[in-house]
Amino acid sequence: MAKKETKTNAMRMLETAGIEYTEHTYETEDGMIDGVSVALKCGEDPEQVYKTLVTKGDDGEHYVFVIPVKEKLDLKACARAAGVKNVEMIPQKDLLKTTGYIHGGCSPVGMKKQFRTFFDETVILFDTILVSGGRVGTQVEVSPDDLMRITGGSTAQLTREN
Repeated sequence: MAKKETKTNAMRMLETAGIEYTEHTYETEDGMIDGVSVALKCGEDPEQVYKTLVTKGDDGEHYVFVIPVKEKLDLKACARAAGVKNVEMIPQKDLLKTTGYIHGGCSPVGMKKQFRTFFDETVILFDTILVSGGRVGTQVEVSPDDLMRITGGSTAQLTREN
């Protein structure tokens, strides 16, 4: 029987860049893979766990937004951050062919192509945050500064006011 590969593309890229990370795994059999459930399964504060969302702008370019799992994306704020008139979420069916990742396992690190990436401004509040490790059931805990460096990302206000 073949040994299951434990490293994801995201992890390999972090290691190649010399970036330290901590891998967190969680059970997926119950189907609860939403961000808040993942945070709780990993024993982490949901405020410190971020989800990766992929959009397409009216300029035809894709943009990646990384926001706290409990928050909702403000598409107008995202368009302002990207410098375009508007952005829309890409259809879930297009996620794999666009990024190389599936829903629930989309990491800002290691996509097929490096798209412009924006992190919600709240990342500066934490020494480390958790993002998808590149597959369902895996998160990586990484310094926000390192994530921004490896993705070429920047911060902006990206979520709706509650």
